[in-house]
Amino acid sequence: MLEDLKKEVYDANMRLPQLGLVTFTWGNVSAIDRDKGLFVIKPSGVEYDKMKPSDMVVVDLDGKVVEGDMNPSSDTPTHTYLYNHFPNIGGIVHTHSPWAVSFAAAKMDIPAVSTTHADTFYGDIPCAPALTKKQIEEAYELNTGKVIVDEFERRGVDPDAVPAVLVSQHGPFAWGPTADKAVYNAKVLEVSAEISYHALQLTRDETHVPQYLLDKHYYRKHGKNAYYGQNNAKSKSHAEHE
Repeated sequence: MLEDLKKEVYDANMRLPQLGLVTFTWGNVSAIDRDKGLFVIKPSGVEYDKMKPSDMVVVDLDGKVVEGDMNPSSDTPTHTYLYNHFPNIGGIVHTHSPWAVSFAAAKMDIPAVSTTHADTFYGDIPCAPALTKKQIEEAYELNTGKVIVDEFERRGVDPDAVPAVLVSQHGPFAWGPTADKAVYNAKVLEVSAEISYHALQLTRDETHVPQYLLDKHYYRKHGKNAYYGQNNAKSKSHAEHE
């Protein structure tokens, strides 16, 4: 079942250590087949150099395992909740990458201070509240998904335009239309966090990019008028990024 998707999820998971996004087994990737209502996720606590595509676990949108010999990631309830509430996402990544975790530990949004950030995220990356003692004790991972969705709804943030979040005192989640794109967004999230951290150390002046620059960089890669890269009709008549 879903052999191609298992391979896709395996490959995406293997990119996390390659990109410096995980230490030990501190991360996971999943991807969903919306037609079947099933998603594939990394098994819990398995070292990357010992993992195989056949180890990936198939889960339904009620969070129940439907195929696999191993326990799925302990973050499966979070992934399940996000798939059920963000209908356009096709892949999810969770890591404990250190620059992003620094902002999560400080309970701070990652501000949009550079065009590096604006190319991928249309605004600040929200930091959702820390879970309460009750939320942790009753259903920690499920309630992690709930605080993420609640924060996006409270702020009116489009999860397709800002495909990432921090959970206070925990760490980052990123998503995208595919597992591979979710990994890409997770790496950009980490780079953006590092840039923002250094900018905040260097100055106390306002560092957010102006709205017109945010618009320019985000929409040249996203939407019907995008022209960056080789897959857009207008791209050949425009210069490449920097």
